Amino acid sequence: MTRVLMALALAVLAAIGLWWALPAAGGEGERSALLTPVLLVTLLLAAWSVRRVAALDGHRAYGTATAALFGLWVVYFWEVSVSLYQVPRVLLPAPSFIVQALIDRWDILAGDFVQTVLKAVLIGWALGCGLGFAVGVAIDRAPFLQRGLLPLASLTSTVPLVAVAPIAVMWFGFEWPSKAAVVVLMTFFPMLVSTLAGLQAAGRLERELMQTYAASYGRTLLDLRLPAAMPFIFGAMKVNATLALIGAIVAEFFGSPTVGLGFRISTEAAKMNMALVWGAIVVAAVTGSAAYALLVQLERRIAFWHPSVRATA
Repeated sequence: MTRVLMALALAVLAAIGLWWALPAAGGEGERSALLTPVLLVTLLLAAWSVRRVAALDGHRAYGTATAALFGLWVVYFWEVSVSLYQVPRVLLPAPSFIVQALIDRWDILAGDFVQTVLKAVLIGWALGCGLGFAVGVAIDRAPFLQRGLLPLASLTSTVPLVAVAPIAVMWFGFEWPSKAAVVVLMTFFPMLVSTLAGLQAAGRLERELMQTYAASYGRTLLDLRLPAAMPFIFGAMKVNATLALIGAIVAEFFGSPTVGLGFRISTEAAKMNMALVWGAIVVAAVTGSAAYALLVQLERRIAFWHPSVRATA
């Protein structure tokens, strides 16, 4: 722990010194060149500090601390590099400008969040995952459906998103239902395949034991096969959480009311207001990460007994 604290202290002192020297650089070429070695040394010290923290073992909080420290260093060096080398805001705005855009336009981004996430993504994700799960159970119950439904379902994963989005807008209008339809199409097949794989994960001996007890298909499904399939189902739900967000944002590029994260990114990029564009990207990224983390915690609560969950706990 002493070495970890020493590494953190050295890295923080170097970072503070570099930060204080930035205003004196003023973007001039010679001064910026002189500060470049200092930037590289600070980068090495930061990498050393992250490596020391990552080497700690014994508590789950150490992993969270490592990720947080790495993220803070990334933001710091982003800010410093943009300021030191005078990168144009159109190419890459500094994190401080992005945060300022988030604060100044929070009301607009909040409306975009409601339109894209709480309506299109959430509803489309729930419908797509539910439909994929139901079809997966139906195919498992009646294997003859596998020859007809599974090839058709596989087609949904091969249709290009840029081709489906305009058609969905024509069918369902410019509001969120058209984006939810695209999300349903994107999330259906991953859940279907994962459900089928999970239902086959139950051991043969366990199935034969249920047969000796004259258990019905429903009883076997609830008591044996669905619990065994939980890691597969949650894996599909986590993948679909990110796919749904991407699909809804891209779908808004092809027709949307004057609200939505995808609409905001496309319109503000046309105005060269890149700070707000990055602000919308940050909102989407944080939302996707939070949804993934929430599903991970839910999986640990529900399938805590499964070996795959216990191994990561």
